[in-house]
Amino acid sequence: MRSRIIAILASLLVVLSPAAVARAADDPLLDQLAAVPGLTVVSETQGAGYRFFVLTYRQPADHRHPSRGTFEQRLTLLHRSESSPTVLYTNGYGLAANPRPTQTEPTALLGANQVSLEHRFFTPSRPTPADWSDLTIWQEASDEHRLVTALKSVYSARWIQTGASKGGMTSVYHRRFYPGDVDGVVAYVAPDDVINPADTAYDRFFDTVGTAECRATLDGVQQETLRRRDRLVPRLEAEAAAQGWTFSGSIGTADRSFEMTVLDSVWAFWQYSTAADCASVPATSATDDELYTWIDTVAGWSFYTDQGLEPYWPYYYQAAGQLGWPSLRFEHLRGLRHYPGIYTANSSLPPELRRKHNPVPMIDVDLWVRTASERMLFIYGQNDPWGAERFTPSKRDSALYVAPGANHGAKIAGLTPEDAAAATAMLRRWAGATATLAAPQAVDLPLDDMIGDRRRLP
Repeated sequence: MRSRIIAILASLLVVLSPAAVARAADDPLLDQLAAVPGLTVVSETQGAGYRFFVLTYRQPADHRHPSRGTFEQRLTLLHRSESSPTVLYTNGYGLAANPRPTQTEPTALLGANQVSLEHRFFTPSRPTPADWSDLTIWQEASDEHRLVTALKSVYSARWIQTGASKGGMTSVYHRRFYPGDVDGVVAYVAPDDVINPADTAYDRFFDTVGTAECRATLDGVQQETLRRRDRLVPRLEAEAAAQGWTFSGSIGTADRSFEMTVLDSVWAFWQYSTAADCASVPATSATDDELYTWIDTVAGWSFYTDQGLEPYWPYYYQAAGQLGWPSLRFEHLRGLRHYPGIYTANSSLPPELRRKHNPVPMIDVDLWVRTASERMLFIYGQNDPWGAERFTPSKRDSALYVAPGANHGAKIAGLTPEDAAAATAMLRRWAGATATLAAPQAVDLPLDDMIGDRRRLP
């Protein structure tokens, strides 16, 4: 036994050279992170002017009953300086499998640190076994509350929270339940589906966005694709067989998947394209190949499959139960649809995860944002369908700006010069930064658009 211990100690001395030991002993940041209970450093990389960490933080599966199990929630840390402001970035989904250092727009404008948090129940940040009833906006807000509270022992300067789309929604919910955690919120393109069935705003959007010619061409593509269902569904089935896609675990059949993808195509077009892309929309005289390829390009035939949907079950579960989802009339497709009730969040879930919608949480959040919230900045894109139902900020040091002609990737940089200056000044004041419009940013850190390639998802 003694010889075995000596061998182990010897191997450690080989791995940890005297120089490495000295560096580890002279690293106050690592010491501070190691002192945070439940925080684990998984990896670190260094660049010019920053350090980047992948970490996990132990969270209760149920914050109301902390003794009923825990899970490791993934996060990353972009460190510039302990004296700099810190941006909490909630993207509302999962982090990349192998996270790389990037910065959000607020992080760049502030020259800030950035903590990026994976949303609970997106793998691998999921309790085992998983009680899906623990996936609520309050539980995730409580994840963020515990993390921010813990990290303030390291980063005591001001905190700003940001996120886009579902990440923007997540930042709003955190602010609602724990308004003292951060000093301000910048929520990009965040939908506010207050009363789920009352979605006429979305229909009004599609009746007015772009030009009449573009809208008619897009409607025609949907109509013509559905008219060719007897030829195009077999093509989808053949592609599914070749790619290993299945449908029975969630959406049901290839025919149902086909219809859902066609219904989503115009939404996806405006979400990620611009008015200039209308010229590329095929006419109703297009060939089967042209129609099939265009739908695939803007919406993706692979999405409404078991393999495409499973990573996003946590989103659809939240949408079905609390967040809501867009309900559209599709009047121009009357007589062409086989499944008039398919356009719901539950259609994308396996039967065991489908649930009844509870409208109370969104009504509560909307009322709070309108009347009691403070220091909240909302950014929307003029031509983004997800912005048809927007949050209405209070008059308590809050604002809303719309980027002209922008889609779901709207940013402060895309606002008019006057609005961009006002929004930036507001952000920098909240963060305690100087009044200058711009702040230095590391040239080797790409900007994160906070959206990714999640077509048709908020």
